[in-house]
Amino acid sequence: MRLRFLGTGTSFGIPVIGCRCAACTSENPRDRRTRSGALLELPAGRLLIDAPPELRLQLIEAQVDHVDAVWITHTHADHVHGLDDLRIFSLRGGREVPLHLHEAHAKELVDRFAYVFDPSVRPLPGTSKPRLVPCPFDATRAISLLDETFVPLEVPHGATQVFGFRVGSLGYVTDAKALPDEALRRLAGVETLVLNALWFGDPHPTHFNIEEAVDAARQVGARRTYLTHLTHRVRHEEVAAWLPEGIMPAYDGLVVDC
Repeated sequence: MRLRFLGTGTSFGIPVIGCRCAACTSENPRDRRTRSGALLELPAGRLLIDAPPELRLQLIEAQVDHVDAVWITHTHADHVHGLDDLRIFSLRGGREVPLHLHEAHAKELVDRFAYVFDPSVRPLPGTSKPRLVPCPFDATRAISLLDETFVPLEVPHGATQVFGFRVGSLGYVTDAKALPDEALRRLAGVETLVLNALWFGDPHPTHFNIEEAVDAARQVGARRTYLTHLTHRVRHEEVAAWLPEGIMPAYDGLVVDC
């Protein structure tokens, strides 16, 4: 099982438009962060995690020519507004791409992208649209996906809930403000953990800051934890130097064997 971080930034990305801060003007490529997403390569196929606005560029950079399924953690713009870029996979493969998301988010996504999901909207001859099939799941039950068992992880994110997952020894959690007891129970024994973290210091109402993410990682006790969803208030080298052993900042293009 191999995890590739396609994007590791927040909704603004780095560089931020019009910003001249140290991170936004950095020459270190690890300080350039597109919006958050990842690709999980499994023996039975590839799972795309979220569809951020830069998805096309991310997949080209990673030389990805197909995905077999998609997991949507939630419907905020920085996680789904690259959805149309999935059109090439259904067009080239001649098949529908399954889209796994929690039942609470399914209606919102279908409403927002009505042209994709409304069967009455038919492309004109010579044109196309993504062929995506929503596969809503119940967070209380594990699901079978690409011959693996995925256990949903429900975490709070302001007014909405986000749904990460645990598969085998990997736990993937983004956009969390806390790890509830049930999520901690389901994460017990993972070897590799992905957690979101914004910056040092000031608490944020809907996301972990770095210190909170470190505390959460210690609760889980994974052998290694990667922090993603970082902002331009911190630079890669600064975060890497501060973090305790076993906890590291992810960066765009990082590949991890799980």
